Amino acid sequence: MGDRSFEPPLEAQKTTPRAAYVHVPFCKHRCGYCNFTLIANRDDLIDQYLCALRNEIQNLKHSYTVETLFIGGGTPTYLPQSSLEQLFKLINEWFPLEYNGEFSVEANPCDITESTVRILSDAGVTRVSLGGQSFTESKLQNLDRTHSASNIAKAVFLLKQYKIDVSIDLIFGAPGETLDVWKHDVHAALNLYPDHLSTYGLTYEKGALFYNQLINGSINPVAEHLELQMYEYAIDRLEHAGFDHYEISNFSLPGHRCRHNEGYWKLKSYFAVGAGASRFINGTRETNHRSTTTYIRRLLSGDSAVAFREHLSPEASAREAIVFGLRRMEGISLSDFYATTGFDIPALLDKPLARFLKQGFLSLEENQLKLTRKGLFISDSIWPEFLTE
Repeated sequence: MGDRSFEPPLEAQKTTPRAAYVHVPFCKHRCGYCNFTLIANRDDLIDQYLCALRNEIQNLKHSYTVETLFIGGGTPTYLPQSSLEQLFKLINEWFPLEYNGEFSVEANPCDITESTVRILSDAGVTRVSLGGQSFTESKLQNLDRTHSASNIAKAVFLLKQYKIDVSIDLIFGAPGETLDVWKHDVHAALNLYPDHLSTYGLTYEKGALFYNQLINGSINPVAEHLELQMYEYAIDRLEHAGFDHYEISNFSLPGHRCRHNEGYWKLKSYFAVGAGASRFINGTRETNHRSTTTYIRRLLSGDSAVAFREHLSPEASAREAIVFGLRRMEGISLSDFYATTGFDIPALLDKPLARFLKQGFLSLEENQLKLTRKGLFISDSIWPEFLTE
């Protein structure tokens, strides 16, 4: 199970995070597939939320310069412009971005106006992740989205005018979707010349409207073989267009990977604030309460917003590092992994690893362990076996 006497250098035991995530839960509308921490039609809470957020951040006692910043949601750009400016002032005060750092913000296409983009640019935002999801109007309606394909194109145009990198999210496997519809979406996205694309198969998560509709039979998922065809098409088409498939769901032009997310996949420490936000610092994971109203109440009354806390054992941390590391197409160097964690992957994973190698879902060549093309399609079924001690 690895060398349990291994003790990493002192500087590796206590590291100051070089990344920060800020959660903004407000949204105009909750889409049918969404089970994220968000609250819709409660604009009356925005001012209180920003006060609570300030209280939480001030618990840090002093500011921390970071390499990457990520503001997600919800929909951060849904905030009124004065509130958005207030948020950026707070974030830049406590998490100043180092030179050439990456500052990402999630946005819905219909929120992107020229005045909003100017605020983003003035705040130092370098990258916007657009929740486009589809360029097919009927599919957008099926996904319960409130924007149109033309909104996506307009948003990309405005962002590029201000030299802000653009990432577009796309969903495949929507109810009733055909392979031709998915091909159209991929082509339409490429025609806008984004810097980054993320493709996700539609999932039916507990707590989401679509999950309940799936259970009662009022919605039907696409066939599994068709979903695999869609994913494989995206990989081949985007790689042919010059995109680097660097993580299971993510593709980028050279030099445009999401550095913030890469930090997650490398199990690096990061700050996180806001309702439902989960931080990871020196082996300890803390998650704030998911309820926006509870988060506000706790912070404004001087209490902690933390709802869950766990400290990962060296073995649990190593196992998580394997799962996150294998999400990246380059995989994991066995020797580097041992030098960093003190665990030998073949000994740690033992029989499950041998089985997945034999079945062709993983490959091990020249000290590098990674998913095969075949393994990409079933990766979610591999991870639970690797996480079990």
